[in-house]
Order: sequence, then C-alpha cells, then structure tokens
Amino acid sequence: MTIDWAHFTPWSALLGGALIGLGVSMFALLNGRVAGISGLLGSLLQKHDEGRREKGLFVLGILVAPLLWWVFAGRPLAEFEAGPLTLIVAGLLVGLGARYGSGCTSGHGVCGLARLSPRSLVATLSFMASGIGVVFIARHLMGG
Repeated sequence: MTIDWAHFTPWSALLGGALIGLGVSMFALLNGRVAGISGLLGSLLQKHDEGRREKGLFVLGILVAPLLWWVFAGRPLAEFEAGPLTLIVAGLLVGLGARYGSGCTSGHGVCGLARLSPRSLVATLSFMASGIGVVFIARHLMGG
C-alpha cells in the first residue's frame, strides 16, 4: 500500500474528527441521548414530538455542512467505481445492517466506544471485519 502524499490531508481529517466529537458530545450533554444517525433518523419518522426539533437540526447540520464546505473550499473530486444499482443495493444493505445491529457506525463506533459499551465494541469490530472481508473478496478473489 502506498499513500498519495500529494493528496493526503491529515489536518482537515483531524479537524473533521474533532468536530464530529464536539458535535456528538454536545448532543449528549444537552439532550442526554446518543447521536447515532440511524436512531435520529428513525425517531424523526415517528409521530412523537420529544426532541424532534433538536434531532432535526442535528440532521440538517449533517446535510448542510458539506454544502458549506463546497462553497468555501471548493468541490471535492469524487469518483464512484460502482454503478447506480450497486450503490443502491449497498445502501440498502447498510440500512438493513444498522437495523439488525441496533445502530449504525456513528452510534456504535463514535458514541458507543466513547461510553465503553461492550455491545458497541462487538458491533464496531463486526463492521470493520465485514468491510475488510468485502474489500478482500471484491479486490482479490473477484478481481474488482
């Protein structure tokens, strides 16, 4: 493996990680709840109104932040090597996994690990092992 040093941006990655940590910490401190995205989205689709405004603003911030980055820092180059059908199936599988795993990578990986949750540790290890396995199969066994 080689690193493309010309496009390696550790400072922006560090800043992004710090902002994610700050955002989920503030959400937990101010709302007493974990900022797992699948849980937030799921609760926004339910009829109850408890914390709906805060959850909606949090999700809106996740959607608006990349647009602000685009305006002030320029559009990042994104290349998708998969077709639309593959991306749709992948998205549905991620959603299914989040449902059966009782949370997504943000809920388990960022918030759950910070709370030293054993369940989140197992979930995060499962996410990582599955991702590594899929990449290995796709690139080395299927030649993709």
